[in-house]
Amino acid sequence: MNNNLPPVDDEPGVPPPHVSFREAFLFWLKLGFISFGGPAGQILIMHQELVENRRWISEQRFLHALNYCMVLPGPEAQQLATYIGWLMHRTWGGVVAGTLFVLPSLFILIALSWIYVAYGHLSVVAGLFYGIKPAITAIVVQAAHRIGSRALRNRTQWAIAAAAFVAIFALNVPFPVIVLSAAMTGYVGGRLSPDHFGQGNAHDASRKSYGAAIIDDHTPAAPHTVFKWSRLILIIVAGVFLWATPMAMLFLSLGWTHPFTQMGWFFTKAALLTFGGAYAVLPYIYQGAVGHYQWLTPTQMIDGLALGETTPGPLIMVVAFVGFVGGYVNMAYGPDQLFLAGAVAAVLATWFTFLPSFLFILAGGPFIETTHNNINFTAPLTAITAAVVGVILNLALFFGYHVLWPQGFDGKTDWIAAVIALAAAIALFRFKYKVTHVIAACAVIGLVLHLFLRT
Repeated sequence: MNNNLPPVDDEPGVPPPHVSFREAFLFWLKLGFISFGGPAGQILIMHQELVENRRWISEQRFLHALNYCMVLPGPEAQQLATYIGWLMHRTWGGVVAGTLFVLPSLFILIALSWIYVAYGHLSVVAGLFYGIKPAITAIVVQAAHRIGSRALRNRTQWAIAAAAFVAIFALNVPFPVIVLSAAMTGYVGGRLSPDHFGQGNAHDASRKSYGAAIIDDHTPAAPHTVFKWSRLILIIVAGVFLWATPMAMLFLSLGWTHPFTQMGWFFTKAALLTFGGAYAVLPYIYQGAVGHYQWLTPTQMIDGLALGETTPGPLIMVVAFVGFVGGYVNMAYGPDQLFLAGAVAAVLATWFTFLPSFLFILAGGPFIETTHNNINFTAPLTAITAAVVGVILNLALFFGYHVLWPQGFDGKTDWIAAVIALAAAIALFRFKYKVTHVIAACAVIGLVLHLFLRT
């Protein structure tokens, strides 16, 4: 996490000077390279830099935007960056912020995916991943804790989180149903008992003030944030064109059953039908990519998550890994161009996954900007955020099961992996080590154990 930048020197009661597009561009580019730690870590970085240090946006406006992004399908951290970029510098500001949040990770993951597929059978690589996988389980548990510590501030919100966990873990209720139920609960609860669903109760930090911000609690709406039907229609038309053009090209040139065409359709559904950010979308991607299409194995899926955690950018960039492995294994361009097939598949997966995220922000932003003081809108978002905590906890159990019992409960427990996971959890929770440091340490431990103790 980057804490090297000093706070702004302006007086607390005076907002910082206007931020130029160039200055914002450089910040979003830097963020794309330092945004480690999954959604929770990335949101924390943006909060520290944009709310506390630079004061580009106030705490209340930041949290309102975050709650909107949490309810959307797709990666909430990337959507939050897009939203703030749009607030500050119109449409191109949002496009640049969201793109730079993803682009460095795409290039890095293409390179790492190639190394993994081409050389993953080597003992060195296998050993590194043996240590990283248990760390991933601890990291997901930490994500549930960190989001929960901000979102769950009363018994009502704890009850919503618990109900969401039981629903998805024990009853296998689809996540969209959980989101809808939470939203309805929040709407009714916000009208009957607003104190239990207001943003002030959902986030202690919402009562803090870091000084006047450029986009403050009561800053007048900028012209581009005012809802207009003509602008909404233009965005929808542009979005349909940007989706339909590559999809039609794939269908006409390769056919519907080709892996690339199927990837375009599958990742479109993943982007539109899954809610709660990266940790909630992963089970859906696992079910489709591993179970239905068989583009990769369960072990490779967990390895891909490990790569996603060790690189900057949103965790949902694991779709680039899934696409690369699927394109590489299917030899889409023949046995002599495996890397090209994997790289093209990774780009396609990324394009179809993230395109809707931009459209949701650019189309919905003007409406959201009119609701940041409206309890009828903020209460459902607060309830949904609480429900997401329960879903993330379920995901932690999902990964823990595959790491500690790789052959299922009928097989042996991997006690060495359990010890590594416990050590990673202690490092994260007790000693507050950074995610990247914990992953690096566990990778070294796994390599040593794999090479010297398990041979």
